[in-house]
Amino acid sequence: MAETKKTDKKIAVGAVALAVAAVVMAGLFLLFREKPTEGSKQITITVVNSRKEDTDYTLRTDAKYLRQAMEEADGLTFSGQESEYGMMVETVNGETVDFDRDGSYWAFYVNGEYCSYGIDTQPVEDEDVFRIEYTVSAASE
Repeated sequence: MAETKKTDKKIAVGAVALAVAAVVMAGLFLLFREKPTEGSKQITITVVNSRKEDTDYTLRTDAKYLRQAMEEADGLTFSGQESEYGMMVETVNGETVDFDRDGSYWAFYVNGEYCSYGIDTQPVEDEDVFRIEYTVSAASE
């Protein structure tokens, strides 16, 4: 019986020591863990409204595609219709286009070239410069 009490005491002391060690390790992890860093890519998104006024958004991001970068850009707002091809952007910074009414749409450019993809699949690379421009189709002018 005395042997069982010694064993129980050793188990209890071991459990307490293990718990203390776990708390110490957790504290050390929180103290020395890798701190979050800014994204690895720096990009610029310029929005040109119907009055030809530019608003620039420069950000550091790890976004793989333009839509995620647009969501991360502080102050940039946008919305649109979801489709099987991704979002069709209709409103940027409170200004809405209506192609059926006046031929207006948001044109997207990357590094001076018209984007070949929608915002959900347009890749984002370091130092890319995106331009989102209010545009009126020449056919409707």
